[in-house]
Amino acid sequence: MRTIAQHYADALAEVAISQKSADKVRRELRDFLALLRESAQLGVLLGSPAVSRANKHAVTQALVERMGASRTLRNLLFVVIDQRRMGLLPEIQQAFDARLDEMDGVARADVTSARELNERERKQLRTVLERLSGRRVEANYELDPALIAGAVVRVGSTIYDGSVRMQLERLRVKLESQ
Repeated sequence: MRTIAQHYADALAEVAISQKSADKVRRELRDFLALLRESAQLGVLLGSPAVSRANKHAVTQALVERMGASRTLRNLLFVVIDQRRMGLLPEIQQAFDARLDEMDGVARADVTSARELNERERKQLRTVLERLSGRRVEANYELDPALIAGAVVRVGSTIYDGSVRMQLERLRVKLESQ
């Protein structure tokens, strides 16, 4: 079942792609959401039913102009405000990013490792993930010393856990069952 956020994201993707501005709109939407995260008051103002639609539009117009953002972003924000869906904007952004990635043949990977991976290790890991996923992989790397060694990789809903912590846990379970 498709979510409401996916409907907005698909419509936005269709418009942005037809205007050949998908990457620009992606950045603008990300930047706008950063503004919302930085200012709780802005989020309350744009999401409040007590504030008139005209006032919300005026504030949004001013922000979009200050950002130098496109009419495409402004129009999306106006529709989201008019439909009282401001709370869905983070989900719309995620669905929009996922839709663009899907169309570009990109898979996003979150890699958590016990230590910093060097460039050679990152390239090897990316090659393996691309072979497994059949897509070009763009990875985000994080550190977690609690893993002891190895890495945990999440691509979409699939998790590959090659951490020593998990191997020790499997060994513990096996020993307890005997």
